[in-house]
Amino acid sequence: MTEQLLRSSFGAAATAYAEHRPDYAQAAVRWALEAAPGLRVLDLGAGTGKLSATLAALGADVVAVEPDPAMLTELRRALPTVSALPGSAEAIPLPDGSVDAVLAGNALHWFDMAVAGAEIARVLAPGGVLAGLWNIMDDRIDWVAGLERVSGSAAIGPRDTLSSWRAATADMLVPSPGLIARFGSAEQVEFPHGQRRTADSLVATLATRAGMLVMPDEEREATLGRIRSFLGSRPETAHGEFTLPMLTGVLRARRS
Repeated sequence: MTEQLLRSSFGAAATAYAEHRPDYAQAAVRWALEAAPGLRVLDLGAGTGKLSATLAALGADVVAVEPDPAMLTELRRALPTVSALPGSAEAIPLPDGSVDAVLAGNALHWFDMAVAGAEIARVLAPGGVLAGLWNIMDDRIDWVAGLERVSGSAAIGPRDTLSSWRAATADMLVPSPGLIARFGSAEQVEFPHGQRRTADSLVATLATRAGMLVMPDEEREATLGRIRSFLGSRPETAHGEFTLPMLTGVLRARRS
C-alpha cells in the first residue's frame, strides 16, 4: 500500500472527517507558537480546518493550505473567514518569509520533507517555527490499550498513542537533504486533551483513519465490527457519552 494512496484517501470521507475528528488542545497550540516571532500562521495540510479553528480562536492570522478539493470545500464551509488555498507542503502558494509559523495537524507525516523542508523554510520568516501536532490516545488507560489491540494498526497506529508517538515522529525533522541547516533541534511535548464520544461516534472517528479508508470493504466492516463489540463490552464506553482520554503531542523546531 503506497503512501500516495493513503495520503489521497481522505477526500472521500471529508464530511465524516469534519464531523468526527477532534480539535487540538489550545495549550498545545499556544506552546507551538510561543517561540514564533509573530502570529501569521500557515496551517499546512489543513484538512477540514480542525487546527485552523483553534488557531483562529487564539487570535492568529491564519492561512490554510490543503491539496484535497473535498477537504478544502469542507474547510471553507466551516471557516468562511479563514483564507483557504489549494496547495501542498511541496508547493506552498505563499511568498517568501510571509509567515511566522507553519503548523501541521496530523499531517506532517504525509509530507515529502526532502522537498517540503525547503518550501517550509522559504515561507517562514527568520526565527519562524515549524510544528507538527498529533492527537494521541492515552494508552496508559486500560480500556484504551484494549481498544488499540482490538483495532489494529490501520485504525490506531504508532503515531496515535502516547506510548509510541514520540518514537514514531522523532526523526521527522532530523537533518536530511531537504532539512540540512534549515531547522534547529526539535522538541516534543504532550498536553492533556479529550473528546466527548459515544461508542458509535468513536467507531465513526476510527473509520476516518487512512488505513481504514483504503481497506477492502469486507475487511473494513469486520474491523469496525470488532471495535463496536469491544466498546459495547466495556463499562466505560457501553452506555452513552464518555470522554476519550487523549493528549495533543507537539513536535516543534525553529528555522535556523
